[in-house]
Amino acid sequence: MNFPATSTRSSRLRQRVLCVVLMGGMTLAVQAGWLGRDFKPANVFAYPARLSSDLQRVAVLPLACGSTADNLPAGCETLEPVLRAQLAKTRMFETVAVDREKLRAATGRAAWTGTETLPPDFLKSLRREYGCDGVLFSEVTVFHAYAPMAIGWRLKLVDARSGLILWAADEVFDASQPVVARAAKNFDKSSSLFDFSREKSWEMMHSPSRFGGYSVAALLATLPPR
Repeated sequence: MNFPATSTRSSRLRQRVLCVVLMGGMTLAVQAGWLGRDFKPANVFAYPARLSSDLQRVAVLPLACGSTADNLPAGCETLEPVLRAQLAKTRMFETVAVDREKLRAATGRAAWTGTETLPPDFLKSLRREYGCDGVLFSEVTVFHAYAPMAIGWRLKLVDARSGLILWAADEVFDASQPVVARAAKNFDKSSSLFDFSREKSWEMMHSPSRFGGYSVAALLATLPPR
């Protein structure tokens, strides 16, 4: 005689569980929709649509800063190892760092942005010295080290054999923009899948090296595939 009551209670329990699951699914879907609206670099040029398979080794020039204003030299010092680390993570090609002092001795300058008139046989000499197929020019254009942080990059990948620009990107990542801040935090979560907390989220928005890692990784993600 107690079976109907038990059945009724079980039915109500199933309904409650189903309601919670559905509400949870809706919440996750909403969250996924918002989290998916990440900042996408727009000022990017790439030609051709795919990198040649014979682009195997790239010489990475020292990170340049256009001026001594706005803490740009400090930005170069902080972000140069970050750029090299993120380049290695792409695994798209072998990279070799061009020595800053050797470059100064050979050309009279320790860094080149790729926007200047280059010395004669600049690319050929790098090809001979480093056996490279391509050359990466890099420059820090904006560096605000305090929250809300802002970091600007100008990157250019050039074929060392032909001198053609294969890829170029010029973007400022401003953490005061909610879409940028959200993208940076999502990047940090994906990099720290099993060790993420509010403290780490705070660090991302207050650490120039970590925010720099996100910003340059976002730009390198626009490199043409092979």
